[in-house]
Amino acid sequence: MSYLHLGKGTVVNTDHIIGIFDLDITSQSHLTRSYLRKAEQAGQVVNAAEDIPKTFVVCRDGETARVYLSQMASATLLRRAETGEL
Repeated sequence: MSYLHLGKGTVVNTDHIIGIFDLDITSQSHLTRSYLRKAEQAGQVVNAAEDIPKTFVVCRDGETARVYLSQMASATLLRRAETGEL
């Protein structure tokens, strides 16, 4: 089992990660904006960014879904997740 640090002391289990998404690219889609809006309304969004978020990470642990906002670049998070770097 490995973990990924997203920022502001927030760490997630990499086994629970569904996807790591670049906010600049994906937020151009109305579907993504709608998904993020609904997740926020449902209380599923966790802000792990100290500054403007660059990435969102979708995680699922059983029936619980969470969307984490991170100020780290998606490429950085993906590399860390693949290498097991905390």
